[in-house]
Amino acid sequence: MPSLDNVLAMGESEEDEEDLENLYQSILNIFEDTLLILVSKDLYKLQFLKEMITWMHEDTSYMQARVVAIFSRVLSFASRKVREYTSVDVPCLGVLATELSLLCSHPDSSITQQASLGMYHLLCIAKCQSADIAKNKTADYTNSGYHYVLPSLSDMEFLPNILQQDRSKIVQNLGMILLPAMLTDFVWSLLMRLSSSDEVMASEAANILTLTLEDYAHKVTKVSKIVDSIYRELCDTPSHVMKQAMLLVVTLLTRTSPKKVIFQLMDYPVPADNILILMWQAAGSESSVAPHVLKTILLILKGKPGEMAKNLMERRRFSLDATNMMPVAASQALCTLLPVSSYRKAVAQLFPQLLMALLLQLFYSSSLRLDALRVLLNCSGLQEVDEALKIKNCWEQFSQVLFHHHGVYLVAKTLSEYNFPQFPETLHYLYKLSVEGPRRSEDSIITIIFLTELLNNFLKDPFPEEFLVLFRNWVNDSNSAVSKLSLQKIASMAPVINEIENVESLIIAVLNAFLSKDKTVIARALLTLRKLLGKLDKVTYSSLCIRIASSYCPLMDHSNASIRSMAIRHFGELLRDMNQYTWMLSSVIFTGLVPLILFLEDTEIRVVKACKYTLEICASELHWSTVYLLKQQHCNFEMVVLSICNNLLISHGNCIVDLLCDALGFLRSSREYLRKASIILIGYLAKAGAHLLLRDEIQVMLEIIDGVLRDDDPLIKMLAIKTHKIIQEIFDKTTSSNIKQGFRRLFNFIYTKKLKPLYYYNWTKEVNESLVGIKENKSDHEVLTDVNYEDVKN
Repeated sequence: MPSLDNVLAMGESEEDEEDLENLYQSILNIFEDTLLILVSKDLYKLQFLKEMITWMHEDTSYMQARVVAIFSRVLSFASRKVREYTSVDVPCLGVLATELSLLCSHPDSSITQQASLGMYHLLCIAKCQSADIAKNKTADYTNSGYHYVLPSLSDMEFLPNILQQDRSKIVQNLGMILLPAMLTDFVWSLLMRLSSSDEVMASEAANILTLTLEDYAHKVTKVSKIVDSIYRELCDTPSHVMKQAMLLVVTLLTRTSPKKVIFQLMDYPVPADNILILMWQAAGSESSVAPHVLKTILLILKGKPGEMAKNLMERRRFSLDATNMMPVAASQALCTLLPVSSYRKAVAQLFPQLLMALLLQLFYSSSLRLDALRVLLNCSGLQEVDEALKIKNCWEQFSQVLFHHHGVYLVAKTLSEYNFPQFPETLHYLYKLSVEGPRRSEDSIITIIFLTELLNNFLKDPFPEEFLVLFRNWVNDSNSAVSKLSLQKIASMAPVINEIENVESLIIAVLNAFLSKDKTVIARALLTLRKLLGKLDKVTYSSLCIRIASSYCPLMDHSNASIRSMAIRHFGELLRDMNQYTWMLSSVIFTGLVPLILFLEDTEIRVVKACKYTLEICASELHWSTVYLLKQQHCNFEMVVLSICNNLLISHGNCIVDLLCDALGFLRSSREYLRKASIILIGYLAKAGAHLLLRDEIQVMLEIIDGVLRDDDPLIKMLAIKTHKIIQEIFDKTTSSNIKQGFRRLFNFIYTKKLKPLYYYNWTKEVNESLVGIKENKSDHEVLTDVNYEDVKN
């Protein structure tokens, strides 16, 4: 409908104007009658009253009074009609309440009277609607975790004359009676009025809005939407008064819904603009929820900047950016909130959590997070620490990824140097953080660096058992950096290793690290174990020596030469340490004997030297005369094998079959030198243990050797032919009779026949000269034990 002024302008005389005005009134009367009919059929049709608000604002004189009168009469009819319904659905009450509450303070008394009467009837309808829902639920209506009891009709103080010109009574009754969804609409509509060009109306809306949120903010839903709307309105530079009113809304909403407000404020681009900082300040001015605000920020800081949203909680945010930049925003928010005096107590309580959260965030390199960390130190009475770190160039190092871990170390060390008073709480939190899981690998690294440094400065080695458990667990962490850091710390405790109560479990944890897929972890574990064993009590050492020695054996065949050489050398050092327990270790010695022999042919000189070193110790412990051969500069592989097999025949013949099985496994190696060495060793072992082998066993050996006959390397093929011939000869002489087999074994036990060279593999002039030296410097028995010199010469 056009405005009344426009209608009157159509007339040409006063009579025309009177007729047009009567026509206009008739149209409004028809509209009112029609609306009453519609409402009598369905209370939901009260929605049409919302459309009349538009007319009312177009004509602030006559139309406003007429529309308010229609409001009042229709709502009066509806309040009577509502009692006839078993179920009430009137979703527009919140919006209508906004208009009526503003008009209850109108300067025109007739409008005020009609508005207060309309408000009275609206509250009657709302009361019935609330009572209907309460009846279908429980005695106490519950929404979003908030409980409130509906007032009885006798308690309702909203008679029209009381409501008139008394906004506090209006707010009190609306807050008590309106359902959360309706009250949210009421708050939202008032918020929209703050931007009105009518300053009087905007000011009144601000007053009512403040009164409502001070007591009933807990019933407001869609908090995120309201906060987002405030941000966008503030960006349009409203008046100073309205800006303060909107910021006050943020403060009041933070009081009851801190998490919703904080999450919404995190959802804007970083770095924050001036408007967002103002909103942070508004949120921070509510001291009663400071712990909740900081805990929410801590929750956000657990995320990794740039990560895709992983769960529904993150995906529900309004940001169009699929990546999570909230942790960066949270760091900047801390720069604003931490210095606030009302937050001082909460900051003190949450210092360890804030400190570690920011250190973990610094892994992703951001000046914003570095600023937040420095603000935290200064707000916590640690200005000297901040200054000392600045002198140490720590803050500059954090900007360089390569020095980031060193920066964390400097922070922990400097805090310790200044005996920071928050140490007990920080240590307790670090322990809690360490036992929780799972965490991102980079978080674990920062935690272990920080915790280790604090323990080093405040506690003497060895650490209490609860902390040693952490380091034992970290040894086998899935992240190799964490494993190495833990092993490094355990190695540093070698001087006090015997003071640790459960030292066996610590040693076993290190041994388990030998199974790691990361070669650097294995290398670190080998070095750590060797350092610990150097100081370990001999009684404890002897109880673990078999298990330790057995753990070295698989590493002797590791693909990495450094690990091979260390494992072999450390095996020898263990035998040297435990020389009085040789009887215990003999079985383990023979388990490692095959790789010790074969890797004499390794292409890495460090592995060869390690094998010589360990074989010398083995030979010495077993009283073999092979030591002299091993000490030669040009140690011939076949000579060593020949000597060892002759020694086995004399002293440990029963082990030959087991050694033979171990040697057969190396025929499948991808390394040529191992296949060459193993085929030679198999030939000698088969020759030495011929009397111990059963026909079925020999048959299996022949089948395995058959596969090597097709090797691509011509030398291996030639050696395989020779070995196949040796084993075939043994097979041809072997009987299937158990009785004859027993006699053969008994005969070989009584009379041991010395082996002679079979292959002449890699024999040189230098070797012949070394044999002459052997004959000149050794007894006849020793020479015959090693090799038959005359046979070699021939």
